[in-house]
Amino acid sequence: MSDLAKPCSLPAKLAAVPLVFWQVLLGVLALFAWEQGVRLGVLDKFFFSQPSEVAARLWRLFATGLVWRHLVTTLLEAALSFVLGVAFGVVCGFVLARRRFLAALLDPYLRIANALPRVVLAPIFLLWFGLGIWSKVALGVTVVFFIAFFNTFQGVRDVDPWLVNHVRMLGASERQLLRHVLIPSALTWIFSSLHISIGFAIIAVVVGEYLGASQGIGYLIAQAEGVFDTAGVFAGMCILAAVVLIVGAAVSRLERYLLRWKSERLHPGPTEPR
Repeated sequence: MSDLAKPCSLPAKLAAVPLVFWQVLLGVLALFAWEQGVRLGVLDKFFFSQPSEVAARLWRLFATGLVWRHLVTTLLEAALSFVLGVAFGVVCGFVLARRRFLAALLDPYLRIANALPRVVLAPIFLLWFGLGIWSKVALGVTVVFFIAFFNTFQGVRDVDPWLVNHVRMLGASERQLLRHVLIPSALTWIFSSLHISIGFAIIAVVVGEYLGASQGIGYLIAQAEGVFDTAGVFAGMCILAAVVLIVGAAVSRLERYLLRWKSERLHPGPTEPR
C-alpha cells in the first residue's frame, strides 16, 4: 500500500465500526466528564449531583421495589394518552383531509385549540378528573392528538391527485381508495408523528404528575425536588429517558415492518423486473 492511500484507511475503519458503539462512547465520555467535573470542583455537587450518586439512587429504587408502582402508573398514563391521542388524531386527520369544506370550517378552531398552553390546561383537568390517572391521560391526549392529526392530514393531502384520479377511474370505491392508496401513502407521515408523540405523551403525563398526583415518576421527581435531592431528580429523568428509548425502538421496528413494501420497491429481488 502506498503512503498516499494510508491516510484514507482510517475513515474507512471508523465507518466499519457500528454506530451504536459511537453512541455509547459519546454517552460514557459525557458521564465521565460530568463525574470528573464534580470531583474537581468545577461543577457544584449540590446543584448537579454526580453520575455515581445517580446510579446508586437508581439501584436503591429498583432494589427496594419502590419505583415499580410509580413506573407502572406513568407507563399506563402515557400508553393511554398515546393510543387515544393517536387514534383520534389519525381518524380526524383522514376525515378532514377528505372533506375540504369541513376542514376549512374547523381550521381556526383547531389552530386556537393547538395554541392553548398545555400547562394551563393541567390544573383544569385536575379539577375535572381529580388526582387519578385520567387527568394526566386527558392532558397527554391534548398533546398527542394534534401531532398525529396534523401529520396525518398533511400526509393524506400530499397523495398525488393523479394517482387518486386514476384509481377512481378503475372503479375503486372510497373504502378501496383508503385501504390501497391513502393509508399506505400517509403511513410515513403517521409514523413520523408516532416517534414525536411518544416523547410528548410521557412529558405531558409527567407534567401532570408533577403538578398534582399521588404516584408516578413525575410525583417522585417532585418529591425529590422538594427536599433538594438532585440525585433523585436525575434518577427519575434517567428512568424516563430509558422508557422513551425502549418504546421508540419498538415503534421503529414496527415502522420497518409495515413500510417494508417501500424498501422492496426500492431494492427489488432477483426475480423482480428492474
